[in-house]
Amino acid sequence: MKVINRFPAGVEVIENIWIPMRDGVRLAARIWLPEDAEEAPVPAILEYMPYRKRDFTRLRDEPLHHYFAGHGYAGIRLDVRGTGDSEGILRDEYLQQEQDDAIDAIDWITRQPWCNGKLGMIGLSWGGFNALQVAARRPPALKAIITMCSTDDRYADDAHFKGGCLLNENLVWGSAFFALTACPPDPEIVGDIWREQWMERLQSNRLFPAVWMRHPHRDSYWKHGSVCEDYGAIECAVYAVGGWADGYVNAIPRLMQGLKAPGKALIGPWPHAFPHAAVPGPRIGFFQEAVRWWDHWLKGEDTGIMEEPRIRVWMESWVAPAPYLDLRPGRWIAEDRWPPPRNTPQRRYLNVMSLGERPDPEDAVRVRSPQTTGLRGGDFYGFGTEGDSPLDQRADDGKSLVFDSDPLPEPLEILGAPVVTLELAVDQPVALIAVRLNDVAPDGSSARVSYGTLNLTHRNGHERPEPLIPGQHYRVHLQLNDIAYCFAAGHTLRLAVSTAYWPMIWPAPEPVELTLYTGTSTLELPVRPSRPEDNTLPAFQAPEKGPEPEHTALEIVTPQRMVELDLTTEETVYTTYSDGGDFGGAALARIEDIGLTVGYTMRKEFRINETDPLSARANIEQKTILRRDNWSVRIECRTALSSRRDTFRLQASLQAFEGRALVYEREWDEVIARDLL
Repeated sequence: MKVINRFPAGVEVIENIWIPMRDGVRLAARIWLPEDAEEAPVPAILEYMPYRKRDFTRLRDEPLHHYFAGHGYAGIRLDVRGTGDSEGILRDEYLQQEQDDAIDAIDWITRQPWCNGKLGMIGLSWGGFNALQVAARRPPALKAIITMCSTDDRYADDAHFKGGCLLNENLVWGSAFFALTACPPDPEIVGDIWREQWMERLQSNRLFPAVWMRHPHRDSYWKHGSVCEDYGAIECAVYAVGGWADGYVNAIPRLMQGLKAPGKALIGPWPHAFPHAAVPGPRIGFFQEAVRWWDHWLKGEDTGIMEEPRIRVWMESWVAPAPYLDLRPGRWIAEDRWPPPRNTPQRRYLNVMSLGERPDPEDAVRVRSPQTTGLRGGDFYGFGTEGDSPLDQRADDGKSLVFDSDPLPEPLEILGAPVVTLELAVDQPVALIAVRLNDVAPDGSSARVSYGTLNLTHRNGHERPEPLIPGQHYRVHLQLNDIAYCFAAGHTLRLAVSTAYWPMIWPAPEPVELTLYTGTSTLELPVRPSRPEDNTLPAFQAPEKGPEPEHTALEIVTPQRMVELDLTTEETVYTTYSDGGDFGGAALARIEDIGLTVGYTMRKEFRINETDPLSARANIEQKTILRRDNWSVRIECRTALSSRRDTFRLQASLQAFEGRALVYEREWDEVIARDLL
């Protein structure tokens, strides 16, 4: 990747500036300006999230916003209320208060002498969420956004539930958020009041996973902040960017179908990461692409970006499953509308042990999946680290009902969401299914192409689930994740259906036997015919970025991902251990320009017995360190989730240290109704 140190404009950096809110609270911002911005005002680009602009995201903020400022924009990195150096308390994600604060911040920014009154928003994950949410509020100055790895539907596609099933990511992300909101502001920014503000944050902290688990259905809690409730509320231009390996990819096709405002979409093979640095690649010159977008919408320049195809995606092709892939084979393709108008649905029938082009007479097959089905499924959303993507699926296939096609006589390309219609019955009132579409190579290796999960009590919708009647025959529709994929000639399509998917999904309260009726159950594939125009698409530029702050790795962590099986108890333990991810593999690093040492580690452990879903346990341990000279703080958090037939139990502890002294300690022990989970 090319680091650019000389730009069309010189860059001035303001380490911290206070932006006042209507209630008197001040939010902390870091700002990058072209050197002559006060004499020649420029458009502004706002990134707004809780991940601590002073330290935790400093190494990714500087190259991005310095690059924007060097190309004639004011880059603003704003800490959400109650995080980083901003005042106040953060009580939950995506609150109305957060949107109101954004409106106030935009008003303040556009009244500064260095801003010409036009503004864009950019963000990945949280910042992508609130870019969409603020766009729906329609502040006049907001002309365009770039939303990356985000969603339009907070219930359907976030880290909490998938298909009405409880994700273990709800605990993982909720625990990380829990630790984040316990961190203090930097005394060098806020002064002696830092300790008082820290104590206020600690005393106000909430056990966020419990908050979210108390909303197991798609109620008003989740509808708030879900722009799919009214796409027409967004009038500014939207560039939606993501990756097939990300947990939020389904939102991008929905946005392209639902938005009335000008929009573009870009989907690579990427995980939850920026396209210029994502693993697997190909990595692209995303910063240049962003500047083209801003130049068009904020400066009125003819960059040609809106004359190019509206939707551009990476058509993946076969690669043997591996713990780490630097490059994902495939090619760029393009469409102007969603759904792709030239797609031809192709129906396959789930026959006994086969995936046929014609139905066989109706029959029935049964499965009671071991609770460890899913160990090769990877993480809900990966970040490109070793082992977080799906591995060879054969071990999970062996614990599932499997339907294989004949070897393909010619390549088959799909673009969109495969849909399964299953005729089924179960023997429990609460049950889930996981369905995977795999590509099986001639050597037998099995690669996951797409998947979906469904809590069967949600078969008629996520707002008012209904228990199942054991033994009753149901017809169920399940849409798998959107994908662009080319199955090679000689390869086999495999559809795998299981009643468990651990550790991604929390199991049903009882082991479930699924009866699936063959000959009438189907798979529908969104087959895409070849498009000659794909061969003439302009190439993306090579990745560039601005200068990165100097930092020194003090402690290197080798990521661990282990599965242990106790053959006497039949308990399987899945464990991962990693650093925070933003310091190049360092669990402890010093940021030289501010003299601050930052450290973060997380250990995740998921335990389950092969036959007993009530044995499921999830444990998260985190340690956060901040220190400079004689100032030192450490935060240690532990969270644990278990369940009975009718309840969940969520336990947590939080300890905060100043130097070696324990200055705050609290424990939580909460019982939550399962409510058809």
